[in-house]
Amino acid sequence: MPFATEDWPTVLSHLVNLAVAFGLALPIGWDNERHERSAGVRTFPLVAMASCGFVLVAVSVLGKDAQANARVMEGLITGVGFVGDGAIIKTASRASGTATAASLWVTGALGAAVGYGLYDIAAILSVVTFATLRGMRPLKEAAKSDPAPAGTTLEAAPAQQTQSRSIPTD
Repeated sequence: MPFATEDWPTVLSHLVNLAVAFGLALPIGWDNERHERSAGVRTFPLVAMASCGFVLVAVSVLGKDAQANARVMEGLITGVGFVGDGAIIKTASRASGTATAASLWVTGALGAAVGYGLYDIAAILSVVTFATLRGMRPLKEAAKSDPAPAGTTLEAAPAQQTQSRSIPTD
């Protein structure tokens, strides 16, 4: 069906919802971009808009059916988790990018909240996420520079070596 509608108020409502999702995610992406994280001003708003878009489509197509919308939410949670997983970098002794991954997940929830018209939840998620990323950074740096008391450091266990067995073939 071509883009021909007489329901311009609905189109305008969808446009506003997508713009709100974009706008609420932008400060989170901007903060990440400033600190050269793997996701930033493009990724966060896109995740929020995509989540919002999926919810808007689901509500338009499926109506208010709770079970159907629950399946959409399950897919969003999994899909955004998959995107966030790409932000985590694991090395031998540590993982980095977990805050970025968690922020992406929250941004997905933010977009879904906007899609369902729960603007208060979306705004709270945006403000708290931005404040956490911004406000906890000095605390994180202080924790890194504060030496742990003697005997409390965690050391990686030595890698266990496995013996390989050759299986005779005929």
